[in-house]
Amino acid sequence: MTEVARAAASVPSGLNGQPALNDLVALLDLEKIEENIFRGVSPAESPVRVFGGQVAGQALVAAGRTVPPERRVHSLHSYFIRGGDPRVPIVYEVDRIRDGRSFTTRRVVAVQHGKAIFALSASFQVDEEGIEHADEMPDVPDPETLPTWGESLVGYTDKLVSSRFPRPIDVRYVTQPPWTLREDGPSPARSQVWMRADGLLPSDELLHVCVLAYASDLTLLDAVLVRHGVYWGLDKVLGASLDHAMWFHRRFRADEWFLYDCESPSASGNRGLATGRFFSRDGRLVATVVQEGLVRVLRPN
Repeated sequence: MTEVARAAASVPSGLNGQPALNDLVALLDLEKIEENIFRGVSPAESPVRVFGGQVAGQALVAAGRTVPPERRVHSLHSYFIRGGDPRVPIVYEVDRIRDGRSFTTRRVVAVQHGKAIFALSASFQVDEEGIEHADEMPDVPDPETLPTWGESLVGYTDKLVSSRFPRPIDVRYVTQPPWTLREDGPSPARSQVWMRADGLLPSDELLHVCVLAYASDLTLLDAVLVRHGVYWGLDKVLGASLDHAMWFHRRFRADEWFLYDCESPSASGNRGLATGRFFSRDGRLVATVVQEGLVRVLRPN
C-alpha cells in the first residue's frame, strides 16, 4: 500500500460519507420548543468550541422554519458573540421582524447558559424575474482529478486536530493544502477547493442552503493563513469567526460539486478578512461569502 493510500485509509469511514452526512442532517433538524423557539445540539465528538458553521446553519434553520416555504433565503448577516459549549444544547429564539409583500426578515439569537453566543439576521424573498449577470468561474481542474481529503493528509493525520472529527463535506483542494505550504513561507492569499455534501441529501431547499452555510466556514480563513505561512494546530495561531455574511444568488444542490474560491484582501489588528464565491459545476455563481475572523499569530520571542 502506498503512503497516499495509507493516509486515506487512516481516516475512519465513520468520519465521512453518507453516515457523517446523515448526522449533519439530524444536527440541522432542530427540536421545536415553542412557536418561535427551537433547540439544537452538537455532535458527540466535537472540538472545544461549537463549530461556527454548525451554529450558523442551525440558526438559519430556525429562521426558515418560521417563513413560508415559497420564500427563499437570499442573505444572512451574523455575529459570533461567545464561544459555544458543545456539551450543552443551544436555544434559538426567533424574532419575526417583518413579513412584507416581497421580503420576510427574521432575527435569531442563539443562547447558552442564559447568554447570547450568536446572532443572525436573515432575509427571505419571493421569486422574481429581473436583470442578471455574474462573474465567470475560474478555470480549475475537475474534482475527480484531485486528491481526496484523506490523501491530502499524508504525513499530517496525527498533527491536525480537524482530522479527528466527522467530515460530512467532501473537500478537494485545487490550490495546495495550506498545512503543506508552511515550509515554503508566505503564499498568495487565495484558497480554492471543490466541495459537496458527502452523500445524498433530501430534496429540501432550505436544508441545502443550510448545508452550504455550514460548509462555508470550513476553509474560508485558509486564504488568510497561507498569506503568512501558518496553519491551525501546526503553529501558534489562535482564531475564531467574528462575523459572517452570505448572499444566495441562484438555486443549487449542496450534494453536487461546487467550487469555493476564496481570497483575503486584508489582515490587520489581529483580524483577517476573507471573501468567497461558490460556483456550481456548470459555472453558475450561486453564493457569495464574506467573513472576518480573529487571527492571532503568536511569534517566538
